[in-house]
Amino acid sequence: MVRQAKAQRILTHDQIWVALDRLAERAGLSPSGLAKRAGLDPTTFNRSKRVTADGRERWPSTESIAKALAATGASIDSFARLIGDEPGEDRLVPLLGFALAGGSGAFDESGFPSGKGWTEAALPNAEDGHSFALEMSGDALAPVYRDGDIILVSPGAPIRKGDRVVVKTRAGEVTVATLTRRTTKALDLQPLDATQGERTLATSDIAWIARIVWASQ
Repeated sequence: MVRQAKAQRILTHDQIWVALDRLAERAGLSPSGLAKRAGLDPTTFNRSKRVTADGRERWPSTESIAKALAATGASIDSFARLIGDEPGEDRLVPLLGFALAGGSGAFDESGFPSGKGWTEAALPNAEDGHSFALEMSGDALAPVYRDGDIILVSPGAPIRKGDRVVVKTRAGEVTVATLTRRTTKALDLQPLDATQGERTLATSDIAWIARIVWASQ
């Protein structure tokens, strides 16, 4: 009796590009923003580069994918999960209104959720088991984040120049900004409101800093 081999699922051109789009989205970036952060030409992941002028499929190189993973702190396993027909399974993470994030007891000394007021939300899977979510209220962070938007924050994700981050000071202030420089003595932050000037915080004044890895926009 001849046993028929089980059909192998072939990886497609569209799946690879969709996975890169999802990787960029989870990092809060556009495809060009992801390429730029990875040290590549900003147009590397653009949709116009995915098919040649004569209609041939153009695949991203393994080098460009590796650089994109390194730039976002993602593993090859997490990228593989993004290749499927559906994004990675959602999981429940702690959720708190942003206006309450500066309150006493909302976080422990490590920047992990604690105390009362937290609910739960099903959000895209994050490898960091300490991830939490904050829901925006009002338009103080517009146009980047608007009322009702939810951001997923990962205390364990590596932080690099250009990342959007949440910073809590020892005085209790919670700030969302773009990290422009980090030294042993200070952080330079660019507020999301482009009309505001850059701000410098002494390292000694910072309780914790964590990277925003996804937003519900």
